[in-house]
Amino acid sequence: MNKKKKKKKKRCAVENFGGEGLPQEEDLNTVVISMFEIKGKNPTSQSLSHAHHVSRNSSVVCFPLFHSPSMASASASSVRSWRTAFLTLRDETLAPLPRSSLPNLLRTLLFSQTEILISATPDLPPHEVTSDVMLLAELVALIPEGEDVADTFIATCHLIHNVSSRVCLEMGTSSRVLMLNFLEKMVLWFLCKADSKTGFSGNVVRVKATKEILEIIRNCSFSENTKLIKIPLRIVSCLLAELTSLSYSSSNQQYADNGTRVPRCCNNLWEVQTDAFVMIGDILSKNGSSLSVEMWQSTLEVLRKVMDVLASRSLLVENNIMSRFYTSLLHCLHLVISNPKGSLSEHVAGFVASLQMFFMYGLTNKSQLVWQNPGSKEEYSSLSLSLRLEESRKSERGTYRPPHLRKREGLSTPTFKGWNAQSISSCEASASGISSSDSEHSDSDGSVKGVDQFRSSRARIAAIFCIQGLSQADPKSLSAHWTMLLPTSDYQATLLTCLLFDPILKTRIASASALASMLDGPSSVFLQVAEYKESTKCGSFTTLSTSLGQILMQLHTGLLYLVRHETNNGLLASVFKVLMLLISATPYARMPADLLATVISTMQTRILEDLSVKTDHSLQATALSCLGAALSTSPAMLQVTKLLQGGMSAGVAAHSELNVVRIIFQFSQPVIHPTISIEALQALRAALHNYPNVMTAYWDQISAIIYDLLQIDTPAYPSYVPSRTWKGDSGSTSGSIAEKCIMVAIKVLDESLRATSGFKGTDELIDDRLLHTPFTSDCIRSKKISSAPSYEFDGLAVSESNPTSYSSGIKQWCEAIEKHLPLTLSHSSPMVRAASVTCFAGITSSVYFSLTKEKQDVILSSAINAALNDEVPSVRSAACRAIGVISCFAQIFSSAEILDKFIRAAEINTHNHLISVRITASWAMANICDSLRHGATELNLATSSSGLNTIHNAVFILADSALRLTKDGDKVKSNAVRALGNLSRFVRFTSQSTVSKGPMNGNSHWLERMVQAFVSCVTTGNVKVQWNVCHALSNLFLNETLRLQDMVWAPSVYSILLLLLRDSTNYKIRIHAAAALAVPASRVDYGSSFPDVIQGVEHILENLGSDQVSEPSSFKYRATLENQLTSTTLHILGLVSCSDPQPLKDFLVKKASFLEEWLKSLCSSLVCEVGDQPPVEATTHDQNDGLVSSMQKKDMILKAIRSLLQVYETSNHPRIAQRFEKLANCL
Repeated sequence: MNKKKKKKKKRCAVENFGGEGLPQEEDLNTVVISMFEIKGKNPTSQSLSHAHHVSRNSSVVCFPLFHSPSMASASASSVRSWRTAFLTLRDETLAPLPRSSLPNLLRTLLFSQTEILISATPDLPPHEVTSDVMLLAELVALIPEGEDVADTFIATCHLIHNVSSRVCLEMGTSSRVLMLNFLEKMVLWFLCKADSKTGFSGNVVRVKATKEILEIIRNCSFSENTKLIKIPLRIVSCLLAELTSLSYSSSNQQYADNGTRVPRCCNNLWEVQTDAFVMIGDILSKNGSSLSVEMWQSTLEVLRKVMDVLASRSLLVENNIMSRFYTSLLHCLHLVISNPKGSLSEHVAGFVASLQMFFMYGLTNKSQLVWQNPGSKEEYSSLSLSLRLEESRKSERGTYRPPHLRKREGLSTPTFKGWNAQSISSCEASASGISSSDSEHSDSDGSVKGVDQFRSSRARIAAIFCIQGLSQADPKSLSAHWTMLLPTSDYQATLLTCLLFDPILKTRIASASALASMLDGPSSVFLQVAEYKESTKCGSFTTLSTSLGQILMQLHTGLLYLVRHETNNGLLASVFKVLMLLISATPYARMPADLLATVISTMQTRILEDLSVKTDHSLQATALSCLGAALSTSPAMLQVTKLLQGGMSAGVAAHSELNVVRIIFQFSQPVIHPTISIEALQALRAALHNYPNVMTAYWDQISAIIYDLLQIDTPAYPSYVPSRTWKGDSGSTSGSIAEKCIMVAIKVLDESLRATSGFKGTDELIDDRLLHTPFTSDCIRSKKISSAPSYEFDGLAVSESNPTSYSSGIKQWCEAIEKHLPLTLSHSSPMVRAASVTCFAGITSSVYFSLTKEKQDVILSSAINAALNDEVPSVRSAACRAIGVISCFAQIFSSAEILDKFIRAAEINTHNHLISVRITASWAMANICDSLRHGATELNLATSSSGLNTIHNAVFILADSALRLTKDGDKVKSNAVRALGNLSRFVRFTSQSTVSKGPMNGNSHWLERMVQAFVSCVTTGNVKVQWNVCHALSNLFLNETLRLQDMVWAPSVYSILLLLLRDSTNYKIRIHAAAALAVPASRVDYGSSFPDVIQGVEHILENLGSDQVSEPSSFKYRATLENQLTSTTLHILGLVSCSDPQPLKDFLVKKASFLEEWLKSLCSSLVCEVGDQPPVEATTHDQNDGLVSSMQKKDMILKAIRSLLQVYETSNHPRIAQRFEKLANCL
């Protein structure tokens, strides 16, 4: 039956075409058009041709359901109307036409039949429609502006808009430019030049026309053209003043005060603004990188004006329209900031003032959404944060509420009374209705209607993204406005407020990301001036350091609360990352004493609570990484030491008694997931480095854990399987993770061995001249070796309360050599072998020589074999590092065999193709040369003929290699120069062309090549190379076999040192240059350069006070430079005599006044220094050293005064001589 009915319907439909079986061709277009109109679509030429093809080549026939003949007739009529109208328009405009008559012509031909023309466009070829539209735009653009053209402009935009929405206009480059110019003119007239009396905002037609302009741009796909951005920018600029005056006028203020409504006449205008910003955002998203600098600057200026208006009104309106406007505006601002093409510094202040207004946008009861802590002063002074958090934790669990009631209560009656657990948990209950669902990460409606009314969270998130963009684009300028973005008190709406209280999880995560961006990078240096002080009186001036200290304190309090109470894993991971950056940037020595200990104890509590419930190993690893960051903070803190000592005597049976160290031990076990184990081991290593005196008591546990970890891939552990199933774990452990775990375990062993043996590192450059100079010996700064554990904190040695006998290091080293290292020195993994060999670089001389001969041989053979035979560069580099450390031990080269093996290992690796290997090899070579220099006069090698040959060959190989390495990179070059300087100190240079039989003899050819290398390195090397050259020249001047006055290169060398002393911006270079100039012991050694040295040094001394410190890091060396320059000046003045050339005498007479005042100041300071000394019988050892130093200073000053006195007396200047004689008598 159904088939029969269908056939009858088909026959009836066919009969409509006159009884014929198929419709005629001229009727086919009408059929298709009718079908498209039924479906609500517009037929195009392509669809018509496709239907035509189908009808002629298939049995399926398209047929009309309504009166198709009349429709076809109407379509043909509309096409004829279009073509007639535009052909007439073209004919009428060929001849010159009065411009005033053009609007009437357009009205007659086009605008009187707009709907008919629009209906014809689908039936016309696109290129024809495009050509006619371009003609219309070109003609209208020529119409002069006036009051009577409004209808013409509006009708034109309306027609083009409807055409572009039905037909894809095929525009070339010239057509696009023409259309954009036309649209820009329309915008200017509608928004800027319209009659102000009528009011654009009241004219709905013009508002609609402006919207149509934006839609035309969108329909024509102009977004690829960056010049298009001028039009929406023009719309925003023209509307800004009018909108603000209307929206915030006194007559409408009653609507704005409640923050929810704006006048209805403004809504359409705000929508136009929103559409303009959406278009700007689309252009910036697609082609922001190709935007010109000028257009970027123009866009930034417009956005700045809009943001300034928001800041000046101090009010944000809350409704759907304004929320969408704010979001689109801030999205554009974020795109502009994220791709800066110029400076943002002058705009940052204005942007920050506006952006901080959005922190609470769209949230009800804003006054309650701040951290109110009435007892903050007392609590912060004692920092009883951990106790408050524990109490809040208990109170939070007191009452059970069903989920549906939690959400309802959170939305209707939030009860934020202060920064306490009850208030914050109420806010979290408000957010739990959303954060527990998956919809929080989507843009769908439904689940956020109650909390996120008007989708205001999008505006808050966009504002936070803008702040993050500013912190990345211009962190220096943003840091000046931190007090507006970060809390200094308990009653501010800041990023931390968003992180704690915002009911939308995406907003909280965005806040955490912005905080991380602000705390990262240059801010870590900026925050080092922070200092926490108790809050002062209201209205008192607050220094920058105090404000930063308050910010850090508030951030710690808020983040630590989240660490204890947050339940969302994604947000908690972000909080951990922010906390790690905060820990790294905080100067805890200037904060409350127990702040760092509170951080560690809070992390300890969180880790313990999650131990039995968490299944996400990545979150556990992040928590342990955060704990490791706290333990690695330098300097070490006394309160942390006490915290680490808390469980030393407690047993491990009671879970509640686990202290921080035992928690780390528990997570370091091999049965734990390797990701967690690695982070726990890193934390353990940090504790060993910063608190070695406490951690050495745990050697037995550390040794056992490491031994278990080293057997992961041995037959004892054939298949490693974690003890529990972790979320996201596939159940198998890759070899790389296991190897990394073993490597980190070896590094923990290395750190533990260094801590137990008292390793303090080796100083690459020990300047003996500085140490032996009375004016500079008290300015020597102790060098901090990063690889050495920290044995002191806060100026107090830990060993005073918990003394450690470093002789126990022998036991630990013996155990490691016998038990641990044999499992790793031949490991298949290169990084494990490298870490194992690195352990030998942490041994001390006392421990090494206390070991048995067999264990010493194990250390030496392991290092040498790795340096010579291992194929992996990283292992070779580690072996060279160990050789460099061991070669500094006294008497290590009493054996010619060891010396030969060390030199061979270092020399071979200086040829390695990797720079990293050559750096450590050259460093080891320089240390070998340094050891030979110190023991040159005591070498037992010289007692035998083999010893003579060994030392001779050693010097030859070392000198040749060092000369070759001076042509390498700067890091290698600095070590090569240091090696040459050490050799030049003790090698006996002869004038013979061959080397004599002495063990340390050289020849003049060596000397010339050394000096040439020094001069070349000064001109081509970096800062470190230059100060190593100065130090090397000091060693060369100390060589007793040289006659400096006879060396042709001596004047050039003195000139180079004077230039470095005068012109170098690096104070360390100037210090070493001044020290080198003071090395020659006699007047003769300076030769003809003595007058130049006197005049150069005096000039530098006289102008030292006017020097500008170019680098802040150089400031700490300024006192040392002044003292070294004083010592050098006194030394060379003490060598002047009446036999010096007359020009030098005249110079000294000319500078007599300055020299007199300078020497007076030295005498005054010396008198005060001697007066402060206690009686001889009451002096200590250090005080005796100070007394000896004062006497040496007095001798140097007297010698200089008497030398000058002799010159002035013989030069017939009795008055000057009398003044200097009086000065000498004062001493």
